[in-house]
Amino acid sequence: MSTPIAVLADILKYTIAAATPLLFASIGGLFSQLAGMLNIALEGLMGLGAFFGMAAAGASGNLAIGAMAGVAAAAAGSWLMGIITIKFKANLFIAGLAVNLLAVGVTTVLSQSWFHTKAVVAFDIPHLMPAFPAFLGRIPFIGPVLFSQSMLSAIAWLWVIAAAFIIRNTRHGVRIRATGMNEEAVNALGYRPDRYHMAALIWSGVGSGLGGFALGVSISAFVPNITAGRGWIALVAIYLGRGKPLWVAASCVLFALAESLSNYVQGFSAVPPLLVLALPYAVTLVSLIAAAAGKEE
Repeated sequence: MSTPIAVLADILKYTIAAATPLLFASIGGLFSQLAGMLNIALEGLMGLGAFFGMAAAGASGNLAIGAMAGVAAAAAGSWLMGIITIKFKANLFIAGLAVNLLAVGVTTVLSQSWFHTKAVVAFDIPHLMPAFPAFLGRIPFIGPVLFSQSMLSAIAWLWVIAAAFIIRNTRHGVRIRATGMNEEAVNALGYRPDRYHMAALIWSGVGSGLGGFALGVSISAFVPNITAGRGWIALVAIYLGRGKPLWVAASCVLFALAESLSNYVQGFSAVPPLLVLALPYAVTLVSLIAAAAGKEE
């Protein structure tokens, strides 16, 4: 029988793994939020990253190629959204909803065309490498929690650190933030706000593509609605993070913990499964209400 310490270690281990796609998508979306172009199409972009990433990984037998394909597909979706909103001056939120719907349609049609099914598409892909040497995973408690994670989980945290550095310590990041605060001032200094709007949207596509690919790799398949609302949860994490990458990451971990607890409770509780599955979304709703109340105060 598992000890309480072992159970806690399992929950925390899954929490870190479950946070991986959220970290990729939310930190990518943070760039667009800071530029004043909040990308609400993260859900659809993650779906594109999952589908094209897994299709490329399955065809090539190479996870790196799959990751690049997922990033390219989601970045292309972000670029399309940028063209619609920046060049043709369409409403940002309507364009984001359109991209979400387009992503569902594209993946459904291509799944039927390429794999002759609109349901689950399983892929024979290489095993994802662990991020740390095996002996570190044998360290009591800390080993299973931190050092048994996959390479993608480690890359997700490197992504957070790299984004924090770019946003705070590079000209590119400063100009993105300045564009979001006062694009007239940026234009007066001789820089083009539209360029940084587009760059920020592309960053959001890169993160979403990696996040979707991480979801696909975790089950070695693509399934309809594979994102299951994670793109929307990533948007909430961006809102709660108040423009700070580390706070956005902390919000992702909170939502991942709720997901981990819901999975654990399903196996050891008489609570109706549908109610348990709603736990991560309930935590998301409560977090939004608490954040809104905090702003009013």
